Amino acid sequence: MGSEVSTGNGSKARGRDDRRQAILDSAFALFARRGYAQTCVQEVAQEAGVAKPTVYNHLHDKESLYREAVESAADRVGARGVAIVEQLREVAADGDPRAALGVATRELLRACRDEDARAVWRLASAESGQFPGMAASVRERTALRIRSALADRLARLALVGRLRPCDPELAAEHLLVLLTGPLEYRPDADPDAIADAAVEVFLRAYGADRA
Repeated sequence: MGSEVSTGNGSKARGRDDRRQAILDSAFALFARRGYAQTCVQEVAQEAGVAKPTVYNHLHDKESLYREAVESAADRVGARGVAIVEQLREVAADGDPRAALGVATRELLRACRDEDARAVWRLASAESGQFPGMAASVRERTALRIRSALADRLARLALVGRLRPCDPELAAEHLLVLLTGPLEYRPDADPDAIADAAVEVFLRAYGADRA
């Protein structure tokens, strides 16, 4: 009996969480398409397939809806980046990190350029006056989270001799700047070429010395 009640409560909680996430996802999609001012709560409810009062049951007001929708999307973008970086676990102690770094940087660059990632940053910047902490929150959930994960992977590569001893946070920052910096000047450049060049320069600076 106790187990059945617990399962039922768990199902209700999951249902509520799923409904809340559906609202946040729908809100993010609408804000990304139309902007904050042009989107109303009723439209979000319709997009999510719920009644307008249901939106307010989960989020207190439009401001909370915007903030949490953008932050939820930022969490998703950050998680995707971390998952890509985690591929570097597969580099063996006696292996060349070039190929693995090439795959990871290509995927990271595509993740940085996808519509969700661009929309997150666009929305965080567009309403910075009304949401002054939004950009910092998005940065923490995306760029800094990915940098931290990358620093951990690079530290382990240095530990097994695949990279020279270094400050892993600084090394991660350098690699990410090499990867994303060219987009400021050449937004239409071939992402694979950018990634390959980033890895080449990075390994010239941080690659393990060869006897």
